[in-house]
Amino acid sequence: MLGASVSRIIFLLTREFAKWVLIANVIAWPVAFYAMRSWLNDYPYRIKIGVVIFVISGLVALAIALMTVIYQAVKAAVANPADSLKYE
Repeated sequence: MLGASVSRIIFLLTREFAKWVLIANVIAWPVAFYAMRSWLNDYPYRIKIGVVIFVISGLVALAIALMTVIYQAVKAAVANPADSLKYE
């Protein structure tokens, strides 16, 4: 059999997408923290914004991205290339 295995294709694709999701979280966390802090300062009863909410949201975003990429990668990796070439 020629080419990469299905697991190798999935690993390469998920690594790239995970990197971009993590970079997006690092950029978004300070912006969201500042926006939430300034918005919540308008209320008479304030709460502290913890790091936990940002970590949980980042993990949820990463999980959704990885599930989507893994599903699409498996679908593409197990597809027969002849079927794609037949229509072109």
